Amino acid sequence: MFRAWWMFAVYGVLAIAFGVFALAQPQSTVWVIITAFGLLALGDGLVSLLSVLRKDIALPNWLLLVYALASIGFGLLAIFRSEAVATALVWLLALWLVVAGIARIVFAAMLRRMLQGNWLLVLSGVLALALGILFLARPNLGVAAIALWLGIGALVYGVLQIAVALYMRKRLLRPL
Repeated sequence: MFRAWWMFAVYGVLAIAFGVFALAQPQSTVWVIITAFGLLALGDGLVSLLSVLRKDIALPNWLLLVYALASIGFGLLAIFRSEAVATALVWLLALWLVVAGIARIVFAAMLRRMLQGNWLLVLSGVLALALGILFLARPNLGVAAIALWLGIGALVYGVLQIAVALYMRKRLLRPL
């Protein structure tokens, strides 16, 4: 396994490159990801449609056909109307953040007598609520924020992969 250290290094470099791209071009990053998901959904839908004709799948044909058509529809929508898909996803995220924020604040209020430090729960609820409202007001900001978090995550992942690669290489050169 230690001989494959270079694969971890390659993954790390690719992740760092993606991270830098995502941070430098957040809008483009989201469109690339949505288009990739669209292509995957389209391919999955076409394979599922062909599976209806084969009749050797455990699912009922009507369910497989509905799934195939939904996948093809989503795939085409994501490829040709990626902005609409991105905006809808941000709106869903924003609504979830608003609900989650309110739920945390209510939960913290219910626990105020039982839990010391419930102000942290209130703070997390207020932050989620504020972020949700911000994304509802400015959906494009939400798209950019998602891309930025993906970029940061990719950078951290890439650095960790390179650290693992260097550790493995060191172990290969100096076995225990």
